[in-house]
Amino acid sequence: MRVAVFETEQWEHAACMRLAPAHEVVCRRDRLASDTAGLAEDAEAVSVFVHSDLSAAVLDRLPRLRLIATRSTGYDHIDLYRCAQRGIAVANVPDYGDRAVAEHAFALLLAVGRQVVAAAERTRRGDFSQDGLRGFELAGRTLGVIGTGRIGQRAISIGRGFGMRVLAHDARPDQAAAIEHGFRYVALDELLAEADVITLHVPGGPGTRHLISDAEIARMKPGAVLVNTARGSVVDVAALLRAVQSGRLGGAGLDVLPEEPLLRDEAQVFRMEPALDATRLQALLAGHSLLRHPNVVVTPHIAYATGEALGRILDTTLANIEAFARGEPRNLVALPSR
Repeated sequence: MRVAVFETEQWEHAACMRLAPAHEVVCRRDRLASDTAGLAEDAEAVSVFVHSDLSAAVLDRLPRLRLIATRSTGYDHIDLYRCAQRGIAVANVPDYGDRAVAEHAFALLLAVGRQVVAAAERTRRGDFSQDGLRGFELAGRTLGVIGTGRIGQRAISIGRGFGMRVLAHDARPDQAAAIEHGFRYVALDELLAEADVITLHVPGGPGTRHLISDAEIARMKPGAVLVNTARGSVVDVAALLRAVQSGRLGGAGLDVLPEEPLLRDEAQVFRMEPALDATRLQALLAGHSLLRHPNVVVTPHIAYATGEALGRILDTTLANIEAFARGEPRNLVALPSR
């Protein structure tokens, strides 16, 4: 089977060669998108990370494609409807980074709450003044967790370890987990009104797009902190920008933004056909402003990126490809009806 692996770093190349000689493997640093699809036109399987674009237009340029092995849990970068129409299987990595992502959420929270970035930049300049660097403690505060899957439950455990009271919201409550970890499920409005800190652990997709926008922010406790290590689309970044600029929110810790590929490579804006629409342009500009806001800490989508988690991702992805080639597919994503 011909396998094209995109968005790889050098250390991943050697690991991917474990598929050879049984399979023909090509590794690329590029992300898979309309301008790089030609590199995989003969591929029967492709492996990508979340920055690739597997829209219908890109998939239609891969006529031999039978398997997409995404090196992620989420798959909102893949057009599942076109996969169903084409009979393309999609395999993901359902469990690799719950500890890593939950820990990073608290790294962002602590960076915001203790003004770590501003303090570090100040001392690098030789300025040891403490003016304006007063932070807040987590103990005794209320943590609101939206999404209580594996990552959300890890975040709850960490919050409890800090001495926080935990409220949670989920479309499918896990009452056994609530008893085990000592938290309480509440309606979203109650969580927004009572939480000092809100951390998001929901999947991307139409059902969670702009889950946090102007209306939800208006119901939050004044001065609350928002943390997003889920997907950029979950937060309306223009609404978030207005909230931190006005002081309605005390700050935000973000590992994801809705226009990450364009923020990474702005020149793409001038190559896009059709041109960027007003909604996406607004999100791009809001993302730029959030990057520079003093009460916002942004990291480059690295919540998952520990040595341990990266090893699990690669091992599971290669196993997914090998299992599919044997006719014993595993970790398949459910596709919509054709």
